[in-house]
Amino acid sequence: MITAEPEQAAAAAGGRRGERRPRALAAMLSPRNIAAVYVWLVLIAIFAAWKPDLFLTSVTAKRVLNEYAITGIAALSVVLPLAAGVFDLSIGATIGLSGVLCGWLLGHTSLPPGAVIALALASGLLVGALNSLVVVAMRIDSFIGTLATGAIIAAVTLGVSGDQILTERTSGAFARFAIENTHGIQLPVLYLLILMVVIGFLLEQTVFGRFTHATGYNPDVTRLVGVGVGRIRTLTLLSSGVIASLAGVALTARIESADPSNGPSYLIPAFSAAFLGATQFRHGRFNPWGTVVAVLMLGTGSIGLLLAGAPQWAPQVFQGVVLIVAVGLTVIQGRRKDAA
Repeated sequence: MITAEPEQAAAAAGGRRGERRPRALAAMLSPRNIAAVYVWLVLIAIFAAWKPDLFLTSVTAKRVLNEYAITGIAALSVVLPLAAGVFDLSIGATIGLSGVLCGWLLGHTSLPPGAVIALALASGLLVGALNSLVVVAMRIDSFIGTLATGAIIAAVTLGVSGDQILTERTSGAFARFAIENTHGIQLPVLYLLILMVVIGFLLEQTVFGRFTHATGYNPDVTRLVGVGVGRIRTLTLLSSGVIASLAGVALTARIESADPSNGPSYLIPAFSAAFLGATQFRHGRFNPWGTVVAVLMLGTGSIGLLLAGAPQWAPQVFQGVVLIVAVGLTVIQGRRKDAA
């Protein structure tokens, strides 16, 4: 009897572990956890049945990846600030500023492309510092504060560009930063994947990530336990500016021109993807994995609509609806977590 008890206990424990595995798998594949993946598959099925000759091609798949990689980078730029509980509505203006700065430097100086890219990324760092001054030091609400800094940055961008599209020397060596490709997949897709992994590691595997989520969830309590909430938010705003400027550089290199009006158009899809991504995988927490899935879903829906002959404004309506639904789902999940 004495020797049988450990064997029975081990068998019972093994049985419980065996029962947990299907439950964990079912929870992981639940629509509550990865609804965007299922919606993405439904969109693919709809457009495949609607326009099979146009949609079911490798060209279309590569087009979604290449055209929406920069949108994905823009969306990842807001993940860290949102996780820390602050908005950065200046990312559209930052994208425009860094792109125009690249165009101006290439046209008016003899700097090599590498130096131009470095200066453009530095401009994003300055934008992040400005946002930190307004939001953290001056304690202005991030929604209002970054909206105001975005307006200032947009005005600076127009001044630098002279309200014109800059095309001088934006092709050639500089353009390879974005149009260099492997089997039709361009470099911004690689930038997107690298950023996704790095941000995911920071948020999930480091003390900084835990403090960031704690700051976003309850900044007052987090401050009371000795965490520098202001420092965390400053770092996230600095990272947001740099990542948004990377998106601007890649955009300018890809289209081989610097258009000051291009940046703001990335604001809505970026926040749509970030909020929709927060409903995936991590139950109401902003994360890069869900954000990238959401970007690809948005890209599939938008390009599918255009291939199906929808008007040019249809993708914007689609993205706006997704943003409304995503914010609503994020709020609902947050309330469920609070109740639990």
